[in-house]
Amino acid sequence: MSKYPIYSIQRFNCNDVNSDFYINTFKNHLVDHSFVEEPHRHNSYVLVLFTNGSGTHDIDFDTFEIRPGSMFFMQPGQIHHWSLSDDIDGFVVFYSRDMYNLYFRQKTIETYPFYYALENSPEMIFDAKELKAIEPYFYNMLEEYQGNKIMKQDKIMNLLDSIHIEISRKYNEEYVLQAHSYNVKIKDFDILLEKYFRTEKAPSFYASQLHITLKHLNRICNEILKKTTTQVITDRIILEAKRMLMDKKRTINEIATELGFDDYSYFVRLFKKHTVMTPTAFRISKR
Repeated sequence: MSKYPIYSIQRFNCNDVNSDFYINTFKNHLVDHSFVEEPHRHNSYVLVLFTNGSGTHDIDFDTFEIRPGSMFFMQPGQIHHWSLSDDIDGFVVFYSRDMYNLYFRQKTIETYPFYYALENSPEMIFDAKELKAIEPYFYNMLEEYQGNKIMKQDKIMNLLDSIHIEISRKYNEEYVLQAHSYNVKIKDFDILLEKYFRTEKAPSFYASQLHITLKHLNRICNEILKKTTTQVITDRIILEAKRMLMDKKRTINEIATELGFDDYSYFVRLFKKHTVMTPTAFRISKR
Protein backbone atom coordinates (compact mmCIF):
# COMPACT_ATOMS: atom_id res chain seq x y z
CA MET A 1 0.00 0.00 0.00
CA SER A 2 1.66 3.21 -1.15
CA LYS A 3 -0.57 5.52 0.84
CA TYR A 4 -2.69 4.97 3.92
CA PRO A 5 -6.30 5.80 2.99
CA ILE A 6 -8.36 8.36 4.91
CA TYR A 7 -11.89 7.04 5.44
CA SER A 8 -14.88 9.34 5.86
CA ILE A 9 -17.96 8.36 7.84
CA GLN A 10 -19.86 8.08 4.55
CA ARG A 11 -17.56 5.18 3.64
CA PHE A 12 -19.27 3.16 6.37
CA ASN A 13 -22.86 4.40 6.34
CA CYS A 14 -23.33 4.92 2.60
CA ASN A 15 -27.02 3.99 2.86
CA ASP A 16 -27.72 6.56 5.57
CA VAL A 17 -28.45 10.24 4.96
CA ASN A 18 -26.56 11.10 8.15
CA SER A 19 -22.93 11.57 7.15
CA ASP A 20 -21.79 12.66 10.61
CA PHE A 21 -22.45 9.55 12.69
CA TYR A 22 -22.05 5.77 12.50
CA ILE A 23 -22.30 2.99 15.07
CA ASN A 24 -22.18 -0.79 14.76
CA THR A 25 -21.17 -3.87 16.70
CA PHE A 26 -17.56 -4.63 15.95
CA LYS A 27 -18.40 -8.11 14.67
CA ASN A 28 -20.92 -6.76 12.15
CA HIS A 29 -18.63 -3.86 11.30
CA LEU A 30 -15.93 -6.30 10.13
CA VAL A 31 -18.35 -8.27 7.94
CA ASP A 32 -18.66 -5.40 5.45
CA HIS A 33 -15.49 -3.50 6.27
CA SER A 34 -12.70 -6.02 6.73
CA PHE A 35 -10.34 -3.54 5.08
CA VAL A 36 -10.11 -1.67 8.43
CA GLU A 37 -7.60 -4.27 9.59
CA GLU A 38 -5.12 -2.62 7.20
CA PRO A 39 -3.42 0.66 8.23
CA HIS A 40 -5.65 3.68 7.60
CA ARG A 41 -6.89 7.01 8.98
CA HIS A 42 -10.28 8.59 9.66
CA ASN A 43 -11.40 12.19 9.19
CA SER A 44 -13.69 11.83 12.21
CA TYR A 45 -13.44 10.96 15.88
CA VAL A 46 -13.44 7.22 16.63
CA LEU A 47 -14.67 5.56 19.81
CA VAL A 48 -14.29 1.79 20.25
CA LEU A 49 -15.26 -0.49 23.13
CA PHE A 50 -14.28 -4.18 23.05
CA THR A 51 -16.48 -6.62 24.95
CA ASN A 52 -15.01 -9.90 23.74
CA GLY A 53 -11.93 -11.32 22.07
CA SER A 54 -8.31 -10.24 21.94
CA GLY A 55 -5.65 -8.82 19.65
CA THR A 56 -3.53 -5.73 19.20
CA HIS A 57 -4.27 -2.18 18.13
CA ASP A 58 -1.54 -0.02 16.57
CA ILE A 59 -2.12 3.74 16.89
CA ASP A 60 0.48 6.18 15.58
CA PHE A 61 3.30 3.63 15.94
CA ASP A 62 2.36 2.50 19.48
CA THR A 63 0.90 -0.98 20.08
CA PHE A 64 -1.88 -1.70 22.60
CA GLU A 65 -3.22 -5.06 23.75
CA ILE A 66 -6.94 -5.64 23.21
CA ARG A 67 -9.05 -7.38 25.86
CA PRO A 68 -12.67 -7.20 27.05
CA GLY A 69 -13.04 -3.72 28.53
CA SER A 70 -10.49 -2.09 26.20
CA MET A 71 -11.68 1.32 25.05
CA PHE A 72 -9.97 3.48 22.44
CA PHE A 73 -10.68 7.11 21.59
CA MET A 74 -8.95 8.52 18.54
CA GLN A 75 -8.77 11.91 16.89
CA PRO A 76 -9.00 12.65 13.16
CA GLY A 77 -5.80 11.90 11.28
CA GLN A 78 -4.30 9.23 13.51
CA ILE A 79 -2.93 6.17 11.67
CA HIS A 80 -4.16 2.89 13.11
CA HIS A 81 -4.92 -0.73 12.35
CA TRP A 82 -5.98 -3.89 14.17
CA SER A 83 -4.90 -7.51 14.50
CA LEU A 84 -7.94 -9.30 15.90
CA SER A 85 -9.03 -12.73 17.13
CA ASP A 86 -11.96 -14.47 15.42
CA ASP A 87 -14.22 -14.00 18.46
CA ILE A 88 -13.73 -10.22 18.62
CA ASP A 89 -16.78 -8.09 19.41
CA GLY A 90 -17.78 -4.78 20.89
CA PHE A 91 -18.86 -1.44 19.47
CA VAL A 92 -17.37 1.07 17.05
CA VAL A 93 -18.60 4.66 16.75
CA PHE A 94 -17.61 7.42 14.30
CA TYR A 95 -18.75 11.01 14.74
CA SER A 96 -17.76 14.40 13.40
CA ARG A 97 -16.55 17.37 15.40
CA ASP A 98 -19.07 19.68 13.72
CA MET A 99 -22.03 17.46 14.59
CA TYR A 100 -21.07 17.36 18.26
CA ASN A 101 -20.13 21.03 18.64
CA LEU A 102 -23.16 22.35 16.77
CA TYR A 103 -25.55 20.23 18.81
CA PHE A 104 -24.27 21.16 22.26
CA ARG A 105 -22.95 24.66 21.49
CA GLN A 106 -22.17 25.41 25.14
CA LYS A 107 -19.33 22.89 25.11
CA THR A 108 -17.16 21.32 22.45
CA ILE A 109 -15.58 17.92 21.87
CA GLU A 110 -12.28 19.55 22.84
CA THR A 111 -13.67 19.98 26.37
CA TYR A 112 -12.90 16.35 27.12
CA PRO A 113 -9.32 15.81 28.34
CA PHE A 114 -8.92 12.42 26.67
CA TYR A 115 -9.05 14.19 23.31
CA TYR A 116 -6.17 16.55 24.10
CA ALA A 117 -3.33 15.65 21.75
CA LEU A 118 -0.49 16.37 24.18
CA GLU A 119 -0.91 14.27 27.31
CA ASN A 120 -3.57 12.01 25.88
CA SER A 121 -3.38 8.22 25.97
CA PRO A 122 -5.78 6.78 23.37
CA GLU A 123 -6.50 3.73 25.54
CA MET A 124 -8.41 3.03 28.73
CA ILE A 125 -9.28 -0.31 30.37
CA PHE A 126 -12.71 -0.78 31.99
CA ASP A 127 -12.89 -3.55 34.56
CA ALA A 128 -15.82 -6.01 34.59
CA LYS A 129 -17.99 -3.81 36.82
CA GLU A 130 -17.25 -0.65 34.82
CA LEU A 131 -17.84 -2.46 31.52
CA LYS A 132 -21.23 -3.69 32.71
CA ALA A 133 -22.18 -0.12 33.62
CA ILE A 134 -21.14 1.58 30.36
CA GLU A 135 -22.11 -1.13 27.85
CA PRO A 136 -25.87 -0.32 27.93
CA TYR A 137 -25.17 3.19 26.61
CA PHE A 138 -23.69 1.65 23.45
CA TYR A 139 -26.55 -0.84 23.06
CA ASN A 140 -29.12 1.95 23.42
CA MET A 141 -27.26 4.17 20.97
CA LEU A 142 -27.11 1.33 18.40
CA GLU A 143 -30.83 0.67 18.85
CA GLU A 144 -31.63 4.34 18.23
CA TYR A 145 -29.36 4.47 15.20
CA GLN A 146 -31.03 1.45 13.62
CA GLY A 147 -34.56 2.64 14.45
CA ASN A 148 -36.66 5.54 13.27
CA LYS A 149 -38.28 6.96 16.38
CA ILE A 150 -38.97 10.63 16.93
CA MET A 151 -36.12 12.72 18.38
CA LYS A 152 -33.67 10.07 17.18
CA GLN A 153 -30.71 12.43 16.89
CA ASP A 154 -31.37 13.94 20.32
CA LYS A 155 -31.33 10.53 21.95
CA ILE A 156 -28.14 9.51 20.11
CA MET A 157 -26.33 12.73 20.98
CA ASN A 158 -27.26 12.56 24.65
CA LEU A 159 -26.21 8.91 24.88
CA LEU A 160 -22.90 9.80 23.21
CA ASP A 161 -22.41 12.65 25.64
CA SER A 162 -23.22 10.37 28.59
CA ILE A 163 -20.50 8.00 27.38
CA HIS A 164 -18.06 10.91 27.20
CA ILE A 165 -18.95 11.91 30.75
CA GLU A 166 -18.36 8.37 32.02
CA ILE A 167 -15.00 8.25 30.23
CA SER A 168 -14.07 11.65 31.67
CA ARG A 169 -14.83 10.56 35.23
CA LYS A 170 -12.65 7.50 34.89
CA TYR A 171 -9.96 9.40 32.99
CA ASN A 172 -9.74 12.08 35.66
CA GLU A 173 -9.41 9.43 38.37
CA GLU A 174 -6.54 7.72 36.56
CA TYR A 175 -4.78 10.70 34.97
CA VAL A 176 -5.31 13.56 37.41
CA LEU A 177 -3.07 16.40 36.36
CA GLN A 178 -0.90 17.64 39.20
CA ALA A 179 -1.48 21.36 38.84
CA HIS A 180 -5.07 22.30 38.06
CA SER A 181 -4.20 25.92 37.28
CA TYR A 182 -2.03 24.71 34.37
CA ASN A 183 -4.74 22.66 32.65
CA VAL A 184 -6.21 25.51 30.63
CA LYS A 185 -2.79 26.64 29.39
CA ILE A 186 -1.87 23.10 28.33
CA LYS A 187 -5.12 22.83 26.40
CA ASP A 188 -4.51 26.21 24.72
CA PHE A 189 -0.92 25.20 23.91
CA ASP A 190 -2.24 21.98 22.39
CA ILE A 191 -4.61 23.91 20.10
CA LEU A 192 -1.88 26.36 19.04
CA LEU A 193 0.60 23.57 18.37
CA GLU A 194 -1.83 21.72 16.11
CA LYS A 195 -2.36 24.92 14.14
CA TYR A 196 1.21 26.15 13.84
CA PHE A 197 3.73 23.29 14.26
CA ARG A 198 4.52 23.22 10.53
CA THR A 199 5.46 26.90 10.43
CA GLU A 200 6.43 27.87 13.98
CA LYS A 201 9.16 25.90 15.74
CA ALA A 202 10.27 28.46 18.36
CA PRO A 203 8.97 27.95 21.94
CA SER A 204 8.94 31.74 22.35
CA PHE A 205 6.23 32.01 19.68
CA TYR A 206 3.85 29.81 21.68
CA ALA A 207 4.65 31.57 24.94
CA SER A 208 3.86 34.90 23.26
CA GLN A 209 0.56 33.58 21.86
CA LEU A 210 -0.38 32.32 25.33
CA HIS A 211 0.55 35.68 26.88
CA ILE A 212 3.01 34.10 29.31
CA THR A 213 6.78 34.03 29.59
CA LEU A 214 8.78 31.24 28.02
CA LYS A 215 10.03 30.32 31.49
CA HIS A 216 6.45 29.85 32.67
CA LEU A 217 5.52 27.76 29.60
CA ASN A 218 8.54 25.53 30.26
CA ARG A 219 7.42 25.19 33.87
CA ILE A 220 3.92 24.13 32.76
CA CYS A 221 5.26 21.58 30.25
CA ASN A 222 7.68 20.14 32.79
CA GLU A 223 5.00 19.91 35.46
CA ILE A 224 2.29 18.36 33.30
CA LEU A 225 4.13 16.56 30.50
CA LYS A 226 7.58 16.02 32.04
CA LYS A 227 9.10 17.61 28.93
CA THR A 228 10.51 20.96 27.86
CA THR A 229 8.50 23.10 25.45
CA THR A 230 11.06 22.35 22.75
CA GLN A 231 10.62 18.60 23.28
CA VAL A 232 6.83 18.89 23.01
CA ILE A 233 7.09 20.80 19.73
CA THR A 234 9.68 18.39 18.32
CA ASP A 235 7.64 15.33 19.30
CA ARG A 236 4.66 16.69 17.35
CA ILE A 237 6.83 17.34 14.29
CA ILE A 238 8.37 13.86 14.41
CA LEU A 239 4.94 12.22 14.75
CA GLU A 240 3.69 14.03 11.66
CA ALA A 241 6.87 13.14 9.79
CA LYS A 242 6.30 9.45 10.58
CA ARG A 243 2.72 9.69 9.35
CA MET A 244 3.80 11.37 6.12
CA LEU A 245 6.58 8.84 5.52
CA MET A 246 3.90 6.15 5.19
CA ASP A 247 3.00 7.71 1.85
CA LYS A 248 5.67 6.23 -0.38
CA LYS A 249 4.86 8.70 -3.17
CA ARG A 250 6.22 11.61 -1.14
CA THR A 251 9.94 12.24 -1.27
CA ILE A 252 11.85 12.96 1.94
CA ASN A 253 12.64 16.41 0.61
CA GLU A 254 8.94 17.14 -0.02
CA ILE A 255 8.10 16.04 3.52
CA ALA A 256 10.84 18.23 4.99
CA THR A 257 9.54 21.23 3.04
CA GLU A 258 5.92 20.61 4.03
CA LEU A 259 6.97 20.47 7.68
CA GLY A 260 8.69 23.83 7.37
CA PHE A 261 12.33 22.78 6.99
CA ASP A 262 14.24 24.58 4.26
CA ASP A 263 17.38 22.66 5.21
CA TYR A 264 16.79 19.04 4.16
CA SER A 265 19.87 17.75 5.96
CA TYR A 266 18.82 19.41 9.22
CA PHE A 267 15.45 17.66 9.03
CA VAL A 268 17.18 14.30 8.50
CA ARG A 269 19.50 14.90 11.47
CA LEU A 270 16.59 15.93 13.70
CA PHE A 271 14.56 12.87 12.72
CA LYS A 272 17.50 10.52 13.32
CA LYS A 273 18.27 12.13 16.67
CA HIS A 274 14.76 11.41 17.94
CA THR A 275 14.10 8.03 16.29
CA VAL A 276 17.63 6.56 16.01
CA MET A 277 17.13 6.06 12.28
CA THR A 278 16.99 8.19 9.15
CA PRO A 279 13.64 8.95 7.48
CA THR A 280 14.54 6.53 4.69
CA ALA A 281 15.39 3.74 7.15
CA PHE A 282 12.13 4.37 9.03
CA ARG A 283 10.15 4.16 5.80
CA ILE A 284 11.84 0.87 4.82
CA SER A 285 11.18 -0.59 8.29
CA LYS A 286 7.41 -0.04 7.84
CA ARG A 287 7.07 -1.89 4.55
